[in-house]
Amino acid sequence: MNLSFFGATEMVTGSNYMLTTENHNILIDCGMFQGNQEKEKMNFREFPFNPAEVDILILTHAHIDHSGRIPKLVKEGFRGRIISTKATYDLCTIMLLDSAKIQESDAEWDNRKRQRAGLPMIEPLYTSEDAEQSLKYFETYLYEQKVDINGEISLRFRDAGHILGSSILELWIDDKGVSTKLVFSGDIGMPGRPIINTPEFIEDADYLIMESTYGDTIHPPFKESTEKMIRIIDETAERGGTVLIPSFAVGRTQELIYELNHYYEYGDIEQHMRVPIYIDSPMAVNATEIFQKNSGSFNKETQELILSGDNPFSFDNLHYVRSQEESMALNKSSYPKVIISASGMANAGRIRHHLKHNIWDPKNSLIFVGYQAEGTLGRILLDGVKRVKILGEELNVALQIHNLEGFSGHADQPFLLKWLGEFKKKPRKIFLVHGEKEVSQIFAKEIEKAYGINCIIPKLGNTYSVAIDAIEVEKGITLEPEILKEQISKELESVYNQFNALISRSNGLFDEKLLEKDFDLLKNKLLELQGQLMDLNMMIGK
Repeated sequence: MNLSFFGATEMVTGSNYMLTTENHNILIDCGMFQGNQEKEKMNFREFPFNPAEVDILILTHAHIDHSGRIPKLVKEGFRGRIISTKATYDLCTIMLLDSAKIQESDAEWDNRKRQRAGLPMIEPLYTSEDAEQSLKYFETYLYEQKVDINGEISLRFRDAGHILGSSILELWIDDKGVSTKLVFSGDIGMPGRPIINTPEFIEDADYLIMESTYGDTIHPPFKESTEKMIRIIDETAERGGTVLIPSFAVGRTQELIYELNHYYEYGDIEQHMRVPIYIDSPMAVNATEIFQKNSGSFNKETQELILSGDNPFSFDNLHYVRSQEESMALNKSSYPKVIISASGMANAGRIRHHLKHNIWDPKNSLIFVGYQAEGTLGRILLDGVKRVKILGEELNVALQIHNLEGFSGHADQPFLLKWLGEFKKKPRKIFLVHGEKEVSQIFAKEIEKAYGINCIIPKLGNTYSVAIDAIEVEKGITLEPEILKEQISKELESVYNQFNALISRSNGLFDEKLLEKDFDLLKNKLLELQGQLMDLNMMIGK
């Protein structure tokens, strides 16, 4: 059995891994490369495999860097099964269609310039029709539900605590008489966050494919970042300014709404500090509605809040903005306010328009609440640039900029190490992915020091045999160095790096054979019922 790495290697985006057995080709995630222009060009390359020969795609969660090339996969011939949790599918119904609209809009914009220059027209990466078509191949399962896929492959989703529906994937493979268990961590969240559960621990694995986004970092406490955000909002409002928060439409935005709801509903505040909060992102609005339909997946605290009659996604000074006209009106008004808008890295979407109208005014504030990839506008602003071009206009950067790392949806180094330490049977080898090269190297040393497990940091295109004790590189794809990384210090130095991202039916007969046969089925039904009851409570509370 071979394991190939076609994305999120020595970088944070583009998650895409292939398991090849004697009889099957199994893809785990099919994400989009994000960041600077050179990275985004990688999305237009041909897949390094034939999509028509992929039997199964297993999706760990809905974020675009894990799901964003699924419509392209289908467009180019994939006709297999896409397996995910229900919440992941629900989120993909809006995220993939939104991504398709962006692809179509970008191609249309490019083609206008190409037509004037006499250049040939280009096609979008994929269309809305491709996205709609891809949704037809999804089938969904519950957390904890062990599923026999085809007699040779079994899987189970465990809660990763990253966003709604996010999963750690346990995968059992029987290949040529050898049974191997692989665990794909997906994106692991931080414990003690609002709405979603703490990440689950895994007991054993032969091989672990593990994220390392913040493998060199210790996050500030979440509560500390929340209090700082509230303080920035209040101080900015007092001087008559606007607070801009670029936020990922799925996950981070809902957490911010939850925390602001808690502050304005239960905090000891003066009426004049009740600043209007605008969620200016159609996708974030749609995603919030999907969150409310999946309340059975929420953590205990949020479920108890709902059962008490409080909808955590609604409070008096919260306003959801859908239309472009409403969005534009926000920049024509001078009263203090908070605008939470996509994209989270400020690289696209309505946040760029809000920045254009507010970045030059020192009364205003900009709060980053998530990871900013290299080459994005968010990273450029965090690095301290004094002037920046946004939507064709050179602008002075005068507003106050804050980076609240405690809001990160990714686990930091201490929790990643703790999560790994909970394995009762440690993996033979660990493949570190979804992290910038230097960060993965630091994290690998920490793992080896703490647990004595050898870590491999794959390069893009590397393939490994994973059904034997001694892992060896079987083959690799040689790539020209395409991604230019720039560092500005006292001297300008340009370097190239190679980037390789059923109780009622039992009639009381609970003998050993019945339990052995029907345990998973009964448990799955109970989990499904629990989710439906929470959904009903959410509907009643509206």
